Amino acid sequence: MAARKKKTARKKTAKKKAARKKAAAKKSARKKAPARKKSAAKAPASRKKSAARKKTARKAPRKKAPRKKAGLKGKRSKATKKADDLTLTLIHDEAGTVHKQILKLRKPDLNFPVRSLGNVSYSQKRGYFEIGKQTKQRTLTVNTVRNFAQTLRMMGLSKDLVEANDFATKRDAYYQSKNWEEAKFDDQTESDTVMDDIEALFSIRGVSREQLRYVPDEGYNGAVAGRLTVLDPDRDTGRIERIDCTRFGSGAYSIPSSVEHLSFETKAKFILAIETGGVFQRLQSHKFWQDRNCILVNMAGVPARACRRFIRKLSDDCNLPVYAFVDCDPYGISNIYRTLKVGSGNAAHLSQFFCVPRARYLGVTPQDIIDYQLPTHPLQEVDIKRAKDALKNDPFFKAHKPWRKAIEQLLSMGVRAEQQSLAMWGLNYVIEEYLPAKLRATGAFLP
Repeated sequence: MAARKKKTARKKTAKKKAARKKAAAKKSARKKAPARKKSAAKAPASRKKSAARKKTARKAPRKKAPRKKAGLKGKRSKATKKADDLTLTLIHDEAGTVHKQILKLRKPDLNFPVRSLGNVSYSQKRGYFEIGKQTKQRTLTVNTVRNFAQTLRMMGLSKDLVEANDFATKRDAYYQSKNWEEAKFDDQTESDTVMDDIEALFSIRGVSREQLRYVPDEGYNGAVAGRLTVLDPDRDTGRIERIDCTRFGSGAYSIPSSVEHLSFETKAKFILAIETGGVFQRLQSHKFWQDRNCILVNMAGVPARACRRFIRKLSDDCNLPVYAFVDCDPYGISNIYRTLKVGSGNAAHLSQFFCVPRARYLGVTPQDIIDYQLPTHPLQEVDIKRAKDALKNDPFFKAHKPWRKAIEQLLSMGVRAEQQSLAMWGLNYVIEEYLPAKLRATGAFLP
């Protein structure tokens, strides 16, 4: 019994020793550990945050790219967006009126301004031709159903173009109609007429054809050279392209079909609008714009809509006078210059957008033919008829006595003269003598 007790005591003693050794080993381990723990504790907070971010990034699910909202596409300036909003509102209102009339079981109708010289007046205060109050009504009947449908479809196409930030030429619109079943156009003269009606309808509410997103087919819109930087925003990104019109070498900047999105920077003193490409090229190649601090615009005959709108916008935005330099004949005076300044009788509904009221007539004048002893050509029958018609019927010439006197003088002389007739005195006479003399007496320019 005693032996068994001793054996049990020895076992207990051995267990106690083993427990003490184990406790001592743990204590020894704790003494060594603090250095590592302390080192870890002193790790920079930024490293901890970085580790936490990586851990979160591994756990975070990948987000889906947001879906694009439907609506107006492309980057647009505030001015363009405002114009587009107005256009869409007017189209919706017009279509909504037709819809309401149909729901009330009434025959819907559309009212268009009459486009003729008899419905035109000239306002010296505003400086351009204005469309009158006469209108023509198009009512939906059995005989007009096709034309009525074509008008509404053309308005719908305009709405789609504005929302997509796109455009269509006249030819594009004609071919688009081939998807309109019974409302399709048989030839482009039909679609052009409907487009003109829609333009007139919306122009009296401040919206032009270009804002309806219809542009002319391919053609020459004019060229620009001189002290001007054109700011042209990229359609997709909105990034501004800076186009320096002094850096085209012997060439020039071509005016685009639509200019509403453009803005300008210039220190020029005036705009010189030139009828012929030959004179423009001479002034450009000799850098006349540099000597006279001006902007040259080539109109190439009767200026295109885009050219007139460009000159008007540039003149208004930069507060610049415009001087017109054209041939001395009834066509140059009553068609080219008059159209630039006040518009035309058949398109008076567009004058508020495209005419340039600040334009003045620099020359060539009937008196210039005498003063500069210019070579001339006889007036043709068509010239005489045009001049007499201007004196009798044109509101612009009837309102300005100096112009009546000048046209009567031209008729009495029975001749006409071209810009380039000044080359009789030397190829650069127009640069060295004629234009400098004219620009010293701008107050004497014809209105």
